[in-house]
Amino acid sequence: MKRALPALVVGAVAALGLAGCGSDAADPPASDVLQVDASFYPLQWATRQIGGDHVDVSSLTPPGAEPHDLELTPKQVAGLTDAALVVYASGFQPAVDDAVGQVASDTGFDVAPFADLTISATGEHVDEEDAAHDPAAMDPHFWLDPVRFEQVVQAIGDRLAEVDPDNAADYAAGTDSLLEDLATLDQEFSDGLADCRQTRLVTSHTAFAYLAERYGLDQVGISGVNPDVEPDAATVKRISELVQEQGITTIYTETLASPALAETVARETGATTAVLDPVAGLTDTSAGSDYLEIMRSNLRTLQEGQQCE
Repeated sequence: MKRALPALVVGAVAALGLAGCGSDAADPPASDVLQVDASFYPLQWATRQIGGDHVDVSSLTPPGAEPHDLELTPKQVAGLTDAALVVYASGFQPAVDDAVGQVASDTGFDVAPFADLTISATGEHVDEEDAAHDPAAMDPHFWLDPVRFEQVVQAIGDRLAEVDPDNAADYAAGTDSLLEDLATLDQEFSDGLADCRQTRLVTSHTAFAYLAERYGLDQVGISGVNPDVEPDAATVKRISELVQEQGITTIYTETLASPALAETVARETGATTAVLDPVAGLTDTSAGSDYLEIMRSNLRTLQEGQQCE
């Protein structure tokens, strides 16, 4: 059952609709640029790369904010009615799922079915039918696996062409170009992580399961898929023992979550910490200006931390 939007939000949407009922003379001229809302950074970046000058893409998640925790303002919800397309991944941000269902059901484009989500939030593998039945129970971090991201990119390009067929050729070209970039990135990760002395990957939260699976690593998260849910003392103790037993030298923190737990494990075991970016949003401390740069920085961090040849 969908949660009802707050009365303030509903009122804002209604007011927006009334404001649009004036005379045609008062309306601004139509723009050739497609207005697109994306729920968080990787989807914003991909849509912008594909669409180029034909799109104006806004992110519902502000820079530096943790996307898991997103709550939309009434103005943001009302603004969804102005977008020609709303790109989101169901199950990742409940506030976005609710808002799209209430005010943007015709323009919402859910990329989750194209992302091949096969790992649950508990780290278990599930079949496609179970994943489709309960997307909120799945690990949503598909964009950290360039191959899964390729599938989403293709889907976004196809949908842009449907919404704006006059520019379909340009969207196809933008899609092809981005797919080439992601294929190159995938090859770099495959080569760079092919021979690592340490394959256990201890992270502050379990955002890297798809990346780890793709490139032969075994992720151990201190906290779960949602970084705000802290583990109990027994879990931290178990991971600390694992780090010591297996000679793990690097514990990975990240940019949008507190490093406290990872630093605690590192301090108790004599390991060091390094930043592994989940690329869920840009910050002033991000090691790059876009998805590709940050992912390549992640690769260098992993090569050093996992002692790769």
